[in-house]
Amino acid sequence: MIRQEEISAVLDAQAEIFCKKENGLTREALAAIPVVPSFATIITGIRRCGKSTLLRQLMSQKYNRALYLNFEDIRLAGFTTDDFTRLLREIERRGISVLFFDEIQIIPRWEIFIHQLLNEEYTLFISGSNASLLSRELGTHLTGRHIPMELFPFSYSEYLSFGQLAAGEESLTGYLHDGGIPEYVKSHTGIILNTLIDDILIRDIAIRNSIKDVNSLRSLAVYLLSNVGNLVSAGKLAGMFDIKAASTFLDYFSFYQSSYLLEFVPIFNYSLKVQARNPKKVYAIDLGLVNEASANFSDDTGHKLENLVFLHLRRQPGSICYYKGQGECDFIVSRKGKVQSAVQVCRQINDRNFAREYNGLLEAMNALNLTEGTIVTFNQTDSFEENGKTIRMVPAHRFLLP
Repeated sequence: MIRQEEISAVLDAQAEIFCKKENGLTREALAAIPVVPSFATIITGIRRCGKSTLLRQLMSQKYNRALYLNFEDIRLAGFTTDDFTRLLREIERRGISVLFFDEIQIIPRWEIFIHQLLNEEYTLFISGSNASLLSRELGTHLTGRHIPMELFPFSYSEYLSFGQLAAGEESLTGYLHDGGIPEYVKSHTGIILNTLIDDILIRDIAIRNSIKDVNSLRSLAVYLLSNVGNLVSAGKLAGMFDIKAASTFLDYFSFYQSSYLLEFVPIFNYSLKVQARNPKKVYAIDLGLVNEASANFSDDTGHKLENLVFLHLRRQPGSICYYKGQGECDFIVSRKGKVQSAVQVCRQINDRNFAREYNGLLEAMNALNLTEGTIVTFNQTDSFEENGKTIRMVPAHRFLLP
């Protein structure tokens, strides 16, 4: 239990720090933040991707007076459900109607408090680093009263703006190495990314899911970060990292995805059972994490480039799958149940791989009735036409721009 006087002191201290920080690079997501009366706006994303900065930018742009509270404050360690009553009294005392809450989902029954605030017509913005914890409670108590959005690390265009760089091979190489975690892009201090990975594994996954074998959780994460762009299967991994059950691997996959550390892309098939039975391709939410944690000592630029293209597609509406028939195509993008595009990724097209990459993409286009397809390379440009189909080869630094 925390006294109202203590809550007030934390609010004042956090507000002073929050307002003193620089707004930094204006994020592309700022213009897309949904604001709807009587709805809570829920912003999720990996830790350190800039959610608090985005809220500060929104506050500066739209709201002269707003209250910000981050529940991951050591001074709020004793905060319980009963303390929401005292927090509400403090909000009423200050006469503020716009509220920003960060990581509120760590407090039991938080969603009931949010429901009450919505009934009292407060404007609410909630940010958090665990999608499943937020969605689970929201689905129970705030069905139809919340609007979700996701924030990712810097896109390529944001990376260029932040560093005042020109699009091209040099900046693409830098982005492949740095990724887009703002603090790391600014300082290039590796400990930032190492600490981030530990925070995700310990605070977002192990503690919240009562996992005692943290070493296996960490070893599996390093393995997956070292194998981005490759197929993974829980059944084939069983027995590795002292994890015997395939079901445990599936649980860990889910935890990695909910915390935005990794993403798992299924095979394209209209049957969900077929999708579930087949291996998935694994991608990291940020390539800086891959370069910092990976145990892969070989040149893996091709798979990292594929990961960048995945992240570019992931930021846009729709679902992503990979295609496998006689050949393979890296990405099939669908929106509202309709296939929109097919994208193949290859670092460099040459005589040895042209037929494989071209035919895999063309097979997917024919199977899915697409007239256009794209091959993304590091620096090559070309165009091909065959039987009414057009395939364009584009360099990644052009494809990754809006």
